[in-house]
Amino acid sequence: MIKGMTGFGFSDISVAKTTATVELKSVNHRYLDISYYLPIGFASTENKIRDILQQSLERGKVTVSLKITNKASQSVRLNKETVRSYLKQLGELKKTFSLSGDISVTQLIQLPGVVEVRDSTVGPDTLWPAIEKAIRIALRGLLVMRESEGRSLAKDIGLQSKRMVSQLGKITKRAEVLLNSKRRGLTEEEFLSLQRNSDVNEEIARLLHHIEEIQGLLKSDTGVGKKIDFIAQEMQRETNTIGSKLQDKIVSRSVISLKSRIEKIREQSQNIE
Repeated sequence: MIKGMTGFGFSDISVAKTTATVELKSVNHRYLDISYYLPIGFASTENKIRDILQQSLERGKVTVSLKITNKASQSVRLNKETVRSYLKQLGELKKTFSLSGDISVTQLIQLPGVVEVRDSTVGPDTLWPAIEKAIRIALRGLLVMRESEGRSLAKDIGLQSKRMVSQLGKITKRAEVLLNSKRRGLTEEEFLSLQRNSDVNEEIARLLHHIEEIQGLLKSDTGVGKKIDFIAQEMQRETNTIGSKLQDKIVSRSVISLKSRIEKIREQSQNIE
């Protein structure tokens, strides 16, 4: 079954006190166009994410968003061995030079190496397995929406196709009536010329073939939006030819109806992957 291009999916990540949210959004586009909104330092994950998305998506403008919602806090470590070394050296210094006075805690912790502050935020390499899992979960959600849209599009295009078949039947019957009504008063040669010039059987046959092609494409699991758009353009040309060959009010109304249906099919093809 065909798929649309509008969809949304999301998933949460939780790794070592770091939480994040992955969101995927997609809308119509002629090609597959992926935009990334990632935290600073996570650019290295773009190609990996693209590889995952390309396995399931052929068209659409896709936005990938990774938001860190909670970072692991910084850790503070007091280097006790360094403190002992400072105090020992200060004690020896006081004794050697007969100095007085004590060092305060505030002064002590300002000395190099006494306090170490470490940023414990998880980086892209550590987070990647969780990001990959979240991307795949979000992608499944996005695909469900695109498949749902595809079913609606297929239903509408199928309806337009059936109505086209009905109009083509009307044109076929009207063409016979017009031909018979003009036969009186014409020589055999004139009638054959009129018959050749007003014969629309070939155009109608091609239109019916195109309709069958579209109905077959609607069952496809691959991207067919561009193919349906191309076929619809061919259908417009065939319909124009019918209108030019049969100058009749009743036929003209059917031709206008056909053009309207074909245009709706073209519009819907822009929404199909």
